[in-house]
Amino acid sequence: MDRRIRLRHIQAFAEIVRQGSLKRAAEVLYLTQPAISRTIAELEEIVGARLLSRSRRGVSLTPQGEFFHGHALNALGALTQGLAGIGGQADPGLALLVGALPSVSARLMPDVVAELQRVAPHLRLSIADGGHGHLTTLLRAGDLDVVIGRLGAPETMQGLSFTQLYLEDVAVVVRPGHPILDDPDLRRIAEFPVLYPPRTAAIHPLVERLLLSRGIAPPPRRIETVSGAFGRVHVRQSDAVWFISAGVVAREIADGRLVRLPLDTELTKGPVGLMTRASQPETSAQLLFRQAVMRVVAPGFVGPSA
Repeated sequence: MDRRIRLRHIQAFAEIVRQGSLKRAAEVLYLTQPAISRTIAELEEIVGARLLSRSRRGVSLTPQGEFFHGHALNALGALTQGLAGIGGQADPGLALLVGALPSVSARLMPDVVAELQRVAPHLRLSIADGGHGHLTTLLRAGDLDVVIGRLGAPETMQGLSFTQLYLEDVAVVVRPGHPILDDPDLRRIAEFPVLYPPRTAAIHPLVERLLLSRGIAPPPRRIETVSGAFGRVHVRQSDAVWFISAGVVAREIADGRLVRLPLDTELTKGPVGLMTRASQPETSAQLLFRQAVMRVVAPGFVGPSA
């Protein structure tokens, strides 16, 4: 690292990106506009690249600035966490509204929350669950800061940025002792009631692709839902066959409360990741959350279907 770079350079750069304006960033940092302009000019001279592009509409990142921005936020986030940990003090206003799809709520979020409580106990976290369309609508409206879940159809991802974390497939599960376990053939699902993803669910086209590849029609006796709470109870009390993201039922399968049919579901694999508003700069709270998620999934994590 070039020793000429100072904290004031990083703070000014990050705040300008966050505010989209030199003037507003200067007000937040209690600087004059000429002073913050000189600070950014110094930083660009040190790194040897233009980081910001200025126009009548405001300030935007150049390609070099996009690359540098992530590292700058990481540096500020690490310093903030370190100071908070040493002093036992933190920003009481630091909060994050997270939307989690059912597979993430069941499999990933408990570990992410535990990690956040370890490294950022000051962060006030609000978690909402629901379907893909519902959560992405809230995200675009600004009612959520980040959504974590499956990548949806292109029309549902307009205006959103997606960072992939891992791939997840769809599991076909039943209760222990279910009659289909004697002959676990996907063509037999028509013999039983089926819990099936609705058209608004991210996994709907993946399940349809799986059935189409086997020459199987959508089951006639079906309840369309991706509700984990309903599915866990109903399947254990009936002969229903459940198509659901593997992460939703990973713990139940591991505990033996549900049984996954031994079927090849490779065709249903799809990316799970972080979704944010594409035009919104990353906040300190979002940075802390993203870093926690990355730490949880990084060490040998192979996804809920493993």
